[in-house]
Amino acid sequence: MRQLILDLLPEERPSFENFVVGSNGEALTGLASWLAPANREPLFFLCGEAGAGKSHLLQASEAAYTDARVDPDLSAMSPCAPNDSAYAVDNVEALSAGGQISLFNLINRLSASAGRLLATASVPPRQLVLREDLRTRLGSSLVYRLQPLSDAEKLAALGEQARARGLTLPADALAYLFLRAPRDMRSLSALLMAIDRYSLEHKRPVTLSLLREVLQAPLQL
Repeated sequence: MRQLILDLLPEERPSFENFVVGSNGEALTGLASWLAPANREPLFFLCGEAGAGKSHLLQASEAAYTDARVDPDLSAMSPCAPNDSAYAVDNVEALSAGGQISLFNLINRLSASAGRLLATASVPPRQLVLREDLRTRLGSSLVYRLQPLSDAEKLAALGEQARARGLTLPADALAYLFLRAPRDMRSLSALLMAIDRYSLEHKRPVTLSLLREVLQAPLQL
């Protein structure tokens, strides 16, 4: 195939409503409780493998978001202002030495101002290779591990997304896509969106032949 739809974002902005929960109900409930205005816990930490949904939940939290893989020095993170009470830092294991100092200082400032920090990594805080003082601070967080969706959960979620779009798929369409596309929900959801758009633009029903075209031909989105 010449091009897979790897970099498309789902049409909807990440939210708690469009997060596919799977076996992560406890983590989602814990995060919702932590985000409640009455909560005073300063730190919340999500860990889990790539594709488990950590970035989705951080962006859904509406905190000031920074991805350490993109900005390892946290240079784009603005200083705390009086109305900046919640920050979200994704992939903290990617922080540079300077970024680790910046995050440690941010935690101190947020603690002094009753602000809050939401952070993620692939492993729990105690396993991170970071400055000891930062690792200790992060270790005091409320920590939840996100579990990746099973194949059955992904197929069920795709089927639900297709029904929500009013998209009629042949019986074996999801299995066909599942064997040929990336297995993370972000890519699968983006591919479903591309199929829907391609079908509408070409005024053709979704068939296995159309699916092959979507997977093989570059799309202009």
